[in-house]
Amino acid sequence: MPTLHWSPRSPYVRKAMVALHEKGLDGAVQTVRTAADPMVPHEGLMEINPLSKIPTLERDDAEPIWDSRVICEWADMTGTSGPVLFPADPQARLIALRDEATGSGILDIALTLLIETRMRPAQQQSEQLIAANRRKLFSALDWLEANVDAIAGRPFDVGHLSIGVALCYLNFRFADDNWPASRPRLAAWHEGFCQRPSVIATGFRDDPRPAA
Repeated sequence: MPTLHWSPRSPYVRKAMVALHEKGLDGAVQTVRTAADPMVPHEGLMEINPLSKIPTLERDDAEPIWDSRVICEWADMTGTSGPVLFPADPQARLIALRDEATGSGILDIALTLLIETRMRPAQQQSEQLIAANRRKLFSALDWLEANVDAIAGRPFDVGHLSIGVALCYLNFRFADDNWPASRPRLAAWHEGFCQRPSVIATGFRDDPRPAA
């Protein structure tokens, strides 16, 4: 059985988990709780994934793979039910990949802000870096608000998955920013996203960190 290196804290892991659920593979992959601290490389994990990142998927019949998008594509190739996450039509695929990149980019920004504002000592924090990332985050959210009708108007794909999980992560780690307050159309779409069984089954939570 394939093994997914996993954490309930990681938004990138949640992307992979949502994909597994959407494609009917959640019972076909076992998870192992793996610590992947951005400040502390995981020596054991690096023997499998040299980047020391999760999610990483160990497969019984092939080499391991990593990166949430790659694992989502593996799920789409492997699962025999659920939505097509990576459309076959070239133009539709490009739009799905663009929106997947938008969601992943929001997560990259959110993780940078989390590290800079909560993991670094105050005297080491860069106000310029924090301000720049907040500006990019607000720009991405405003773009989604302006384009959410077009996004919602096509069949569910990896772009919806990535954007939806990114917004869930903002609610998890940056709830005080209250992004939905000024983006009502995006908030309404996201409420529907959060009702998907795959999303309900994969909620974020802060659990005790295992030893690296």
